Amino acid sequence: MISKAKLKYIRSLELKKNRKAEGVFVAEGPKIIEDLIRVFEPTYICATHEWISVHPDVCADEVTEEELKRASFQEHPQQVLAIFRQQKDEVNSIEAVTKGLCIALDDVQNPGNLGTIVRLADWFGIEHIFCSQGCADIYNPKVVQSTMGGIARVKVHYCNLPQLISSLPSETPVYGTFLDGEDIYTKDLSQTGLIVMGNEGNGVSQEVGRLVTKRLYIPNYPKGRETSESLNVAIATAVICAEFRRRG
Repeated sequence: MISKAKLKYIRSLELKKNRKAEGVFVAEGPKIIEDLIRVFEPTYICATHEWISVHPDVCADEVTEEELKRASFQEHPQQVLAIFRQQKDEVNSIEAVTKGLCIALDDVQNPGNLGTIVRLADWFGIEHIFCSQGCADIYNPKVVQSTMGGIARVKVHYCNLPQLISSLPSETPVYGTFLDGEDIYTKDLSQTGLIVMGNEGNGVSQEVGRLVTKRLYIPNYPKGRETSESLNVAIATAVICAEFRRRG
């Protein structure tokens, strides 16, 4: 069973300040836990008898479905909840961007969007995402769940984006999406460099936008037809990553 103190502790981790102070985060569900446990160190796991019977080698407190529901951040909890230690990954950002394709997020604030973008990066083999300080917290429970385990393979780094971009060699392509950009389907694309995606409402900021060297646009169909003002940032990221990889 889960003690009242442990339950209170788990629920406190919904707040970023508490996650940061403790250096931990919460994840839920069999698939996500199985992915994360290979990479992150668990500090506590509670699970139903069903899950524990399949994982007898994992140290976990057995709980009822009702107890799990009280601890869970999900509307429909699934068998297991775990607390993991956060990781502090050091990365040579210049090397990562010049040797592979990376994503930069400029104040993407919706947890679901951030988590989905991590999941997309995982699918398309993009190993590093650089986030501005205004982005949602990668360890937010909603973000963790939205990654569907991608957080185990994609490294997310928080930084000063203008400083990062300015530090790159001048020949490094820095892509961004703009309404006045060039058609992505006719533009030459590289398999290395940085793809900048902007805020849900404001797009790429002026400060970062000035540093983008290759402005892209995802055209609607048919051309000239009245349509939505823009695409959701996660959907736009999917379209762009798919086109980059199609050219690879």
